[in-house]
Amino acid sequence: PQDPCSIPMDQTRGDKTNPKLDDGTSEAIALSIPFTFYGKTHQTAFVNNNGVISFDEPVRQYTPDPFPLADGSPFVTPFWADVDNVEGGDIFYRQSTDPALLGDISQHITQYFPESPFTATWAFVATWDRVAYWGSKSDKVRPMNTSLTFIIIILRTRSGTISPPPPPSPPTCAGVPPSPAGFNSGDDTNFYNIPGSQTDAIINITTTSNVKVPGRWVFRVDDFQAPDVDPPQTDNNCWL
Repeated sequence: PQDPCSIPMDQTRGDKTNPKLDDGTSEAIALSIPFTFYGKTHQTAFVNNNGVISFDEPVRQYTPDPFPLADGSPFVTPFWADVDNVEGGDIFYRQSTDPALLGDISQHITQYFPESPFTATWAFVATWDRVAYWGSKSDKVRPMNTSLTFIIIILRTRSGTISPPPPPSPPTCAGVPPSPAGFNSGDDTNFYNIPGSQTDAIINITTTSNVKVPGRWVFRVDDFQAPDVDPPQTDNNCWL
């Protein structure tokens, strides 16, 4: 099936774009199908410029906190960091029932979770494309049907997009604390940190995976399940 990394995004396909605003966020998005997340149902989402999809309330905070969050905010993040789309890049999002897209998603999920054959009926796709500051890009595809909910997080390397260039010492990249990657359900029990999250190893996230495809992470989150994690590869730079 088509790689979800190649899912096109632009306004001609029905995508909406976030405003050019540092620490900005989308409008409140009424989900066509409620999103079931660790047993809780959410009907409103926000795509936040700093790398977070949150439920019920926007998240404008740019300095990441460790999971579980003390304020109980439920959200998903491939890379929570200080993004400034005024300086460059775009943030797209859409809800989709496109048969071709849903067919590709269904094949991927069934491949990764063969014990739970899956047919997607709706998907929410958000893309941070060449955004300034960190220069990272991820497609978060969240397909679901009435009983199963999945998250696909995809991170890809974009060379030449970090401005200013990263310093030679990688640990915190210009003094910013290591970013979380994963999700927080809103309580103190149900949360997930992708290995390396909140540590200096976050710089290698594009080389790790739990489905044997570097940079791709797939989870079932209505009743949490995740494939085994591949061992990380080492890298001594700060490019994402």
